[in-house]
Amino acid sequence: MSAYTIKKTILINSLAFVFVLLLELLSGWSSIDVYDSPSAFFIWQLSYTIMIMFVIWVNHYVLIPLFLDKKRYLIYALSLLLLIVIGTQFKAFGKDFSYTSKVFFFLIYTTGTGMAFFFLNRSITFQKVNAQKDKLQKEMELNYLKEQVNPHFLFNSLNSIYALSKSQSPETPDLVMQLSELMRYQLESAKKDMVSLREELDFIENYLLLEEKRLSERCNIELYISEYEREFHIAPMLLIPFVENAIKHGAQSTNSESYIYISTEIKETMFYASIINSKPETTIDLNRKGLGLENVKKRLLLLYPKMHSLQIENNRKEYKVSLSIDLSKSTKPIDL
Repeated sequence: MSAYTIKKTILINSLAFVFVLLLELLSGWSSIDVYDSPSAFFIWQLSYTIMIMFVIWVNHYVLIPLFLDKKRYLIYALSLLLLIVIGTQFKAFGKDFSYTSKVFFFLIYTTGTGMAFFFLNRSITFQKVNAQKDKLQKEMELNYLKEQVNPHFLFNSLNSIYALSKSQSPETPDLVMQLSELMRYQLESAKKDMVSLREELDFIENYLLLEEKRLSERCNIELYISEYEREFHIAPMLLIPFVENAIKHGAQSTNSESYIYISTEIKETMFYASIINSKPETTIDLNRKGLGLENVKKRLLLLYPKMHSLQIENNRKEYKVSLSIDLSKSTKPIDL
């Protein structure tokens, strides 16, 4: 048990003791004249409070850990009953049966109330601990998935440059510089949890320009980005795997005419993206179970649980990805 937990436990129990003492003083105030003096009345109520809290504390910190938590229910019930009887005798020793029974049932009530607060506090503590564990686990998974994007994207981009260099294209040096800018953004964004949606879409546009040079005229690439009036943020490198797969399994896998249509739109706080690519007539494997696509699916589940929708349509002539994400938690007015 940490020092913070110990201090918190002491504080809670001290406040509980003071609260019970105040209740006892207020409930017995009408009969203060029965006592020899106010101090005698206070001492009696204090002793009663000590007895009540003693029963509660022994139950919480001894009986529950030793018996109840270990599912030794019968021993726990008998031990708790014996504890209450001892407490009753302390308070009602020498009194009649009526008074003794009142004290007995009062102790059962206070012990039950104390147990309710005890298990409520325990439940809240467990929930916090589990939430922290889940958060840590998600952060570890996201970091792992994010790190995988670096070599995957670099591998695909270098393939594009390599294809151009083989044809001795005079544009190759410029494209190398363009790739370096893309990689700079990719490396910088990997350090962030969220990036500007505009920057992410600009990255997609520049990547498509790079691929358009390599694919020459045999692939028609169209990108539409709708205007929006607010600034949104999105997880970095979340869309690029869909674009890469459209190129890899569409235009790159055939020498015939092909197309890739990409559109994005914002409606209120919902972001919509559509990626459509043509499919070659003969294909070997179009199930698309590669690293990039599986990676982004996992990231969507972790980052936007119950806040996204991903639909994939795979027919004979084309492959379509429809993605929607609720960005309501990452929006603000754009400074003019």
